[in-house]
Amino acid sequence: MWLKPDEILLKNAFKLWLTEKDNEYFVLQRRRGYGEGGGGLTGLLVGTLDTVLDSTSKVAPFRILHHTPDSQVYWSIACGVTKEEIVQHWDWLQQNIMRTLSVFDSSEDITSFVQGKIRGLIAEEGKTSLVLEDDPEKFREALLRFEKWFELPLQEKLVTYYSCSYWRGKVPCQGWLYLSTNFLCFYSYLLGSEVKLVISWDEIWKLEKTANVILTESIHVLAHGEDHYFSMLMHLNETFVIMEQLADYSIKRLFDKEAFKKEPALSDPMQITKRGLEAHAKSAQFRTFFRLPNEENLLEAHESFLWVPFCHFNTLGKICLSENYLCFASQDGSQCHIIIPMREIVNVEKPDSSSKALTVCVRGKRAVRFSEVRDYQRLANAIRSRCGISPSPQHSASSEVIRGECQSLINHFEDNPEDVTLMVGQKDSSKAVSTEALMTVFHPQDVENLDPKMLKEKMKEQSWNIHFSEYGRGTSMFFTRKTRDLIVRGVPEALRGELWMLFSGAVNDMATHPGYYTEVVEQSLGTSTLATDEIERDLHRSLPEHPAFQSDTGISALRRVLTAYAYRNPKIGYCQAMNILTSVLLLYAKEEEAFWLLVAVCERMLPDYFNRRIIGALVDQAVFEDLIRENLPQLVEHMTDLTFFSSVSLSWFLTLFISVLPIESAVNVVDCFFYDGIKAILQLGLAVLDYNMDALISCHDDAEAVTILNKFFDSVTNKDSPLPPTVQQASVGHNDKSSHLNVDISELIREAYEKYGNIRSEEVESSRKRNKLYVIQTLEDTTKQNVIRVVSQEVRFSASHLDELYNLFKRQHFLSCYWTMQSPALLHHDPSLAYLEQYQLGFQQFSVLFSLLEPWGFCTTKSTLSLWVFRLIDENQDGLVNFKEFCWAIDTLCCGSFTNKLKFLFKLHLPPAFDLPEDGVIRKSPERGRGKVDLQAYLKQWQNEILKKEETIKDLPRINQTQFIQFSKTLYNIFHGNPEEESLYRAVAHVTSLLLRMEEVGRRLQESSSPPESTKPSGISAAEESSAEDASSTPESSDTSSSHNSQDAGAEVDWSFSFEQVLASLLNEPTIVRFFERPFDIQRKLAQAKVAQLKLKVKK
Repeated sequence: MWLKPDEILLKNAFKLWLTEKDNEYFVLQRRRGYGEGGGGLTGLLVGTLDTVLDSTSKVAPFRILHHTPDSQVYWSIACGVTKEEIVQHWDWLQQNIMRTLSVFDSSEDITSFVQGKIRGLIAEEGKTSLVLEDDPEKFREALLRFEKWFELPLQEKLVTYYSCSYWRGKVPCQGWLYLSTNFLCFYSYLLGSEVKLVISWDEIWKLEKTANVILTESIHVLAHGEDHYFSMLMHLNETFVIMEQLADYSIKRLFDKEAFKKEPALSDPMQITKRGLEAHAKSAQFRTFFRLPNEENLLEAHESFLWVPFCHFNTLGKICLSENYLCFASQDGSQCHIIIPMREIVNVEKPDSSSKALTVCVRGKRAVRFSEVRDYQRLANAIRSRCGISPSPQHSASSEVIRGECQSLINHFEDNPEDVTLMVGQKDSSKAVSTEALMTVFHPQDVENLDPKMLKEKMKEQSWNIHFSEYGRGTSMFFTRKTRDLIVRGVPEALRGELWMLFSGAVNDMATHPGYYTEVVEQSLGTSTLATDEIERDLHRSLPEHPAFQSDTGISALRRVLTAYAYRNPKIGYCQAMNILTSVLLLYAKEEEAFWLLVAVCERMLPDYFNRRIIGALVDQAVFEDLIRENLPQLVEHMTDLTFFSSVSLSWFLTLFISVLPIESAVNVVDCFFYDGIKAILQLGLAVLDYNMDALISCHDDAEAVTILNKFFDSVTNKDSPLPPTVQQASVGHNDKSSHLNVDISELIREAYEKYGNIRSEEVESSRKRNKLYVIQTLEDTTKQNVIRVVSQEVRFSASHLDELYNLFKRQHFLSCYWTMQSPALLHHDPSLAYLEQYQLGFQQFSVLFSLLEPWGFCTTKSTLSLWVFRLIDENQDGLVNFKEFCWAIDTLCCGSFTNKLKFLFKLHLPPAFDLPEDGVIRKSPERGRGKVDLQAYLKQWQNEILKKEETIKDLPRINQTQFIQFSKTLYNIFHGNPEEESLYRAVAHVTSLLLRMEEVGRRLQESSSPPESTKPSGISAAEESSAEDASSTPESSDTSSSHNSQDAGAEVDWSFSFEQVLASLLNEPTIVRFFERPFDIQRKLAQAKVAQLKLKVKK
């Protein structure tokens, strides 16, 4: 490998390098301790020094130096792993450089020319792969070490590397941590002790930062039940973020099948860079904080001050710019942020260059002023270009005209409030779609009613109107502490839908997709899928006590919203609890708004909640457990097993407390959720447990604890709710409230914010990432245990062997997905299917794994025989093999009796395995996770499996002459390379000859009653002659002769054999019986397969 010319002093290297070749301008050297005469104490010391100092010499012990006769300075220009590689570089220098150097007069010119030439070669090599790296030269050297030490496939992309210590017990090993797209690797070499570690990201259970007495701060990795600690990192936080991103990327790509089509930096696993991962992490954090659509990416960030109106102070924070939004978030504890859609900006002004300020004018006669922006000129131009505003002087001159147009537009909307929806781009909705919130239809507010509750409701509305007048209304509103205080007190009924849309970001989704909902409703009408069936089943279970859902109006609206969302997002489709949440959304929001609120909840605010495995809810339950340990130590001391709280709180998270609280109280919780996200639900959960602390500590079992919580929820009321009793929801649990005093929901929420409001959203997101790994691996482990339990009943392998086989099978599935986004294997993984069907292998994947595990080495990855094995075990002929089918094949060949092994080989040469055109394997590619599931077909298949009789040898059809000849060839292939190869060949030839003679005798007995035909004996003799030639020739030559003679014979005679005849003949050959009955060391084979699996390239 060519190196960037680096100056060295040769006299300091004499003790470490030996000269192999030299001439006037170049020296080829070998590192002491390597090659001939290497090893010993010198080799150990040099090797250790190279590893600790990150020397390229550890993996490249050969180098070429450039020098000139009249200089004492040497320049390293190349290094090599092997002598052949470095000699190739040396020869290139002799042929292309040496002749040219003679024309230069000075040493400086020679050195300058050589350096320029080498840099040109390096630039040419790194044009494509290293252009995005921060330091291409160092990265090239690190990549060389990475490839040499770990011997991973060349497609594997190294992302970054760090110097660190790896702890083996209480002993630290200084070395290097390499982070690639699919693997975490570590290498250390100290005094002859080599430590090499390779862990794939999809196998990691835990990834966290820890600290203890010995290690002040370290990164803890749990994989395969083993703990790994990495410490003494120069940039520990940076390292941890990259590791976290790579693990999350692997989980999303391999388990969630996310393709990252809208993120070019992550769309190709072979081009992942550290810079791309960091940008992805920042964009994800940016979108989460500001509740922006998933398409938005953080483009730039600038520190600045924002002038907060009516508070008369500047707040320090950051301006964040994306494709379609200008956002600001304070960093001084004032909890102020603002989101300005580009579509709302009408002008950008720079009033005062001395203060580096700019003013953003937005619709509604409002302006937002930023000051002390370092690069304010460039930021102003960037905003203008994204808004389509011309920065020319003519634009400034016409600014008054624009302001006048905006003012007239504002006046129009003030006079015609019903037209305000046009400002967010709504189209005229279809008449079939409800345009009113159900609460306004079924419980219109009585303006003349002046009871205390209505008066308090009016006071709330007045408070919000004052807030709107000070901080703005709708998009571009300032979010401050005062906003949260108003939320905690309770949102007025009339404003609830509007504020939910604003806080969730759904208002932006609806504004940028005018008419989308109406189109989706029309397209989804009349569709029949599993999702629509489940929706119909649950429609009348959604708030059945509420009058809105006792009528066709509410039921029809609920059906349209749920069906439209299932059509929009078939990956989620429909999941229980979505109906309860959507029914509440429809009470306070118009139908189209309810749809976009559901989109915001399912796709942004509660990711992975609404799918078959409810992973998101399980992750948040794990976060909740962590918070309980941290905030409620008394409860933890009494109830050491916190899984009880996970089971009891599942409905809290899935339905945002709607299923456990009366509706008039639950909507206050939903208010907080839309403002603060999952943090609000976690805080309230802690407050509920804290409120019932004494009762929970004194309870004796889980049932008693559940009863206590149910009675508590029944006692929660909303004393300020203006809803009449006919609309309020009946108690969910027990009606006996004597044991609990009524608890007001506003007081409970206020207490939750006072006691647990210090929980930061960033900490919650970090905890989510950490726990997601553990939750997914727990689910995967449950799947594995269930599969092993089923398969163990039908094979002879032990549970530990099945465990290792399953790991190999699963890894083989993932190997074809590691280096491409378009792998068809990803389509074969569907967690919603039965356990056995979740991981399946196509033919290419199967052939690689089968060649590693089959006992006789007769199946190579490109062997036709592996295709026959695949066809034989693929019972439903869908082009995929599950773990049970795979284990049956391996178990038969490794642990089966002589008869079973022979029967397996015999069936390989019968249809459907043998007698099929070899034009591909996959005959049908089943659709996964979409459409209706044919339950009758599943039941029929299950019934057939139960009633299926065990196959006997008499049930097998006879084998014809073509199949029998191929069967003989297969036996020759199996015996090839065996110490008893010659005797085995002779035994097969003897059996073949014997079978043919038996067939001839049987045929003659049949022919005794019919006229003789002179051609038949000659056919048999030809076949016999072919067999005899087999015994005295190699398998390769016998293939040709047997095939030719059998064709001649087949034209005249049709002959066949039964399995009983073949078995009886082979049983008479002790050599063959001994070969097949020899014990097989499956443990050794599994260990070899585990090592070799990564090194074999899988065909896509």
